[in-house]
Amino acid sequence: MTLNQIFYFIKAAELENFRTASMQLHISQPSLSRSMAQLEEELNVTLFEKTGRGIRLTKGGKLFYEHAKKILADYDQAIDKMSEIASGNGKIDIGYVFPLAGHYIPRKVRIFLDLWENKHVMFNFVQAHTQQIAKLVSEGTLDLGFGGKFEDPNIEFYPIIDQEMVVITPKNHPLCHFRDLSLDELNKYPIIGYDTNSWMGSHLKSFYEIYDLHPQIIVECPDEYSIVALVKEKFGIALLPVTDVLADTVDINIHHIKELRLYHEIFMFWKRDQYQLPSVRRFIQYMINQSNVEIDSENESKLYLKDIIHFKKNEL
Repeated sequence: MTLNQIFYFIKAAELENFRTASMQLHISQPSLSRSMAQLEEELNVTLFEKTGRGIRLTKGGKLFYEHAKKILADYDQAIDKMSEIASGNGKIDIGYVFPLAGHYIPRKVRIFLDLWENKHVMFNFVQAHTQQIAKLVSEGTLDLGFGGKFEDPNIEFYPIIDQEMVVITPKNHPLCHFRDLSLDELNKYPIIGYDTNSWMGSHLKSFYEIYDLHPQIIVECPDEYSIVALVKEKFGIALLPVTDVLADTVDINIHHIKELRLYHEIFMFWKRDQYQLPSVRRFIQYMINQSNVEIDSENESKLYLKDIIHFKKNEL
């Protein structure tokens, strides 16, 4: 069975006349009749029956007609989609960590879509932890991910955000009048932490070990929104990156760390050597241009949380 046969069948069924159909199809009537006979033989079903000088569909022919119309519609849709992709449109599937959901990703995508060449591009969004996003990117389910950096030779990374790590305390906390805090203060008060299995949770655990800190983590949270909410309600204090969620500082105090400049980088990442639609390539380049992190951002005066897991205590 070929698409031509399906197209010929639909035309003959709708005109109910082989001669008229062959004229509109610009083929000879014997060629059309032979093509329909081959189709009937392949399906092992009689599709047409004669009615004087014309033809009409049999019961089996009517059933096949409904499916043939769907096949042709799917074919036309596929052609349209491929044409759309070739012209630089299509859908971009991205995943990102929760702190980017409130403002960063929506704003960046909105500006990208407002550019004339991207007005027909569509996005599909997934929010999750870095590990989950990485899995979806590796599988090819997502075109791009945004989160922490991890070890994977098949993944390409580009830094897009540089965030200072700060300590937050609730309003009227004993530390509220101090702009800068020593790391030792983390040992003195209950800590609201991250899920141990999350990227931030595992890296902060390594950070505490390296700096010989023994914080009393009383609860683990999946994201910064949950952490800030608990700090505001005076459950404890927290160490976290400066994100949009800290914009509302009415009920919290933000403190810098005295001993070091600790930073967290957010990366854009994608599967290495995988074909990318033109729209995906444009979005990657757009995000690189929008990035607030220089490629050579490995400033020696900064300690990046992504590297903490590789450090040895005697090297610090």
